[in-house]
Formats: sequence, C-alpha cells, structure tokens
Amino acid sequence: MVGSPPPLLSLGLGFQLAVLCVAGIVLAPAIVIRAAGGPESFVSWAVFASVAISGVSTLSQAVRFGRIGAGYVLLMGTSGAFIAVCITAIAEGGPAMLATLVLVSSLFQFGLASRLSLFRRVLTPVVAGTVIMLIPVTVMPLLFDMLVDVPPGAPASAPGIAATVTLVVIAGVALKARGTLRLWAPVVGVAAGSIVSMLLGIYDMELVAGAGWIGLPDGAWPGIDLSFGVTFWTLLPAFVFVTLVGAIETIGDAVAIQRVSHREARAVDFRAVQGALASDGLGNLLSGLAGTVPNTTYSTSVSVTELTGVGARRVGVAVGVIFIVLAFLPKALALLLAIPGPVAAAYITVLMAMLFVVGMKIIVQDGVDYRKGLIVGISFWIGAGFQNGQIFPEYFSTFAAGLLQNGMTAGGLVAILMTLFTELTSPPRRQLEVKCSLSALPRIQQFLGDFASRNGWGQVMRYRLDTAAEETLLALFHEEVRDNGEDARRLQVVAYREEGGAVLELIASSGEEENLQDRVALLSDTTDAPPVEHEISLRLLHHVASSIRHQQYHDTDVVTVRVKAPDDDA
Repeated sequence: MVGSPPPLLSLGLGFQLAVLCVAGIVLAPAIVIRAAGGPESFVSWAVFASVAISGVSTLSQAVRFGRIGAGYVLLMGTSGAFIAVCITAIAEGGPAMLATLVLVSSLFQFGLASRLSLFRRVLTPVVAGTVIMLIPVTVMPLLFDMLVDVPPGAPASAPGIAATVTLVVIAGVALKARGTLRLWAPVVGVAAGSIVSMLLGIYDMELVAGAGWIGLPDGAWPGIDLSFGVTFWTLLPAFVFVTLVGAIETIGDAVAIQRVSHREARAVDFRAVQGALASDGLGNLLSGLAGTVPNTTYSTSVSVTELTGVGARRVGVAVGVIFIVLAFLPKALALLLAIPGPVAAAYITVLMAMLFVVGMKIIVQDGVDYRKGLIVGISFWIGAGFQNGQIFPEYFSTFAAGLLQNGMTAGGLVAILMTLFTELTSPPRRQLEVKCSLSALPRIQQFLGDFASRNGWGQVMRYRLDTAAEETLLALFHEEVRDNGEDARRLQVVAYREEGGAVLELIASSGEEENLQDRVALLSDTTDAPPVEHEISLRLLHHVASSIRHQQYHDTDVVTVRVKAPDDDA
C-alpha cells in the first residue's frame, strides 16, 4: 500500500470517496422522513446534519482521538439498516422521539466498544466476514433499480450505454494501467460515464442550476423527547438490536480495512476495532443530538482502498473535511447528486464485487473447518433468502418492523446464534488464575498436568502444553514475568479440548507488548547468528503450537495457542 501519497492525490482519492458516498448520506434521511410523513423542513435539516456529522465522524476515524477512532480510512455515513425503525419512530412519536431513541441506543455502542473482549467468542471473524459478504447481497437490488433511474423521455438505450462505459473504463484502467494512473480508475470511470450521460441527456443539469452556492438548511433542530413514554420503551429494543447489527458491520469493516491497508499481512489489532466502534458510537450520539438518522461505517472505503492500493489516513481526513464543507454548499451537493443512477450503479457494482471477496478473505484467513463453513453457508443463504423475500414473507414481512427483510441483519443474526450454540455446546473449559510471574509456573504446570490426565493424554502432550504455556508467558510478558512484586498483572489460563488436540488461552490485562502472532510469523527458518533469548522462546512456541492468535484490546491481551496431540494420544 502507498504509505504517504502526495496531498493532491490524497485530495483526489478523498473526493472520489465523497462522490461515491454522499448520495447515500443525503438520500437515506430524505427517504425515512418522507415515508413517515414528516415535514419537508425537517428533511432539509436532517440532510444537512447527516452530511456534517458524517464528516466529523470520518475525521475521528482517521485521526484517532484517544480511544475514539480506528486510525484508518473508514468512511462514516447514514446507516441503511436503521431505515425501517426510524420510519416507525417518526410516524409514531415524531422527530423528537427519533432523536431520543438514537441518542440512547448510541450509549450501547460505547459500552460494547469498551468491553469488546467479552464478546470475542461471538463476534468472530466468521461472523464479521459473513456480514461483509451479505452487504453486496443487500445493496445489489438497489443497484439494479438504479440502472434504469433516468429522467422521463430519455433514450431507451441511454442507461445501458452510460453504465457500460463506466464499468468498462473502471475495469480497464484498474486491470491494465500501471503506477499512479491505476489509482484514478474509479474517478476516470465515473467522469467518463457522466460525460456520456450529458451527451445522452440523462444528467440532471436543472438540479445543479437550481441549487444555491452557500447556505444553511431551512428547517430547525427538532429537539429531544424526554417523556420516555410507551412509544419509547416499545421501540428501544429494536433500536438497540439494529445498533448491534451496525456494530457487527463496523467490526467487519474495521477488520477488513486492516487487511487491505498494509503491504504485509498483520494480525488484527482489536484496539483499532474498539476505536472504530467508539467513533461509530460518537457519530450516532451526534446524530441523536442533532435529530437525524444514525450513521455507520461505509464498506465502500474498504473496496476503494483495495482497488487503489492507498490506505493513508490523510485520505480519510480529506473525506471528512470535504463532507463538512459540502454540508454548507448546496450546489456542490447537487452536482454530485446529479450523477445518473446507471453511472453510480456501475461504479458501486465494482466496489461491491471486491467487498464480497474481502469478506471471503477474512473467513478463509481465520481458518475454515466444517463448523465454520456450515455457519457461513447457512447464514449467507438465509440472509440472501430474506433479502429477496423468499423465506415465509407472510410471517416475517412485518416482524420487528420488517427488520429481517434486510439480508445483512437476518444473516448476521443467524451467524451469531449459530456461533453462540457452538460455544454453549463445546467441551467444558477449565481455568486457573495466577499472578503473571515465573513463580506461578509450578501451579500452571500442575493445572495443565491435571488437564492432560483428565483427557487421557500422556507425557508427550503434557510436555507440549507446558512448553506452550511457559514460552508464551516468556515471549509475551518477558519483562513482567520476572517481577514478583505485588503490582504484577493477573493471568488467567484457560484450557479445553478440541478435535485433534487442545486449546490454551492466556488472558491478562493489556500492556504495551508487540503482537505475539506477528512476531512468530516474522521468524525466519534459519539464522546465522545465535538466537537471542526472546527469539528462542518464540521458536520453541512455534515448534509446539499448531497455531497462535494474539488479540490485543485496550483492557485485555488474549493469546490463543492450539496444540496438536501426538498421533497415539489424539
């Protein structure tokens, strides 16, 4: 990936991302308010607030204020998952009720971000990858509708020509261009499609001509309803659940953007994921205070980063600034919104295709066994079925305000439930809590010896378990394990059996260590110089462990080590 692109290139990439996403940010609140019968003055206010807040939250993702923000290019925009429940809130309680429900449900997201480590067994890469794969399934029906979204009286061939030109130019430039030109493939494609659209008469010039240059919305802030009546308590569970669904999408996007933003493969930094969730919560909090539809991360940023090869944070800063400026420039918004539906649909189709592959990569890189494969397969196809209205629509079309009609929501919920079932029916876990010190090794060895005996394993497996635990302790906490003082961190050791061997989890309060998974992956097979003490621990650990996974959270370090049993013991 390009580490520090020039300012002009960063601005250009930021502009193309803004062009891609601003229509969704503007249209979603307009659709919600009009469907609920809200006033047009509220539409103008909600659109203004949505664009401005999307800019602020996008900036927070890129810049990373403390524990808020991922530190990556993660665009924020109006959440489509909230459309159904927001329509119900406005229809039954008015704009002020919407503001209150969004405000309260955003607090749940802050709580999830701060204690994400507690949900690590449920919100897994399999769940996140499945949700990401379902995003294109959810979006594609809208794209197909956009392919014929042209003004009345337009030539019948115009939509097909405009979409084809856009798609061919993007794909051609991306596949064949080299160097900097490849980075501009999306912009070149959209520009070519827009020029063709002007020649065919389907570019809405009247929308641009009628908009003002600079201005504020005609509407006013709707206020907040603090009565907490029956409507609030009836709708709050639905808002909290959709917030959870949005959090899963954010987790998936935060994982995916890390996968595509580095030249070399790295372990996922869950502190960045927590930051992305906190920034998402900040956006929802601001949306509630402003009285508009909540926002979420836009997976488009992952696709564009994959396509262009640029993951520099300054691109995210550029997008955030552009959004904030656009909120006060009606004519600029109109210029972007005037891009014909077929052109936008062709552009987004390329990005959704790449996003689907990113979701697959997340699942495959986590390791796929038959259980994970079953979860992914069933969840994906159930999500696709609900999205297309093929699964008992007479029962589910009105359930929870039609929440399950969204394929991402339905499939994500199935993936969570299947993962929970797998966890609840897994073999019992034995655990031990000790001080993170070398003095605790005898207790850990006794604990692992009892664990090995209970599972019928012999001395060889016991040696492997002892070595895995000891070398993980030395490699990860090499400074602290020698400290026998009272301030040493507490360490929880969890052991359980799985098919073909055992799993050890070493859980401690978080420190400043390098990621152990990355350090093991960087080990060379040979070395001319005698290995240092820490590298010896890493090599021993690499020898006895079949896999190592290090999840770093702000409050917790979790190292998961899988140890294969000898053939005669398995």
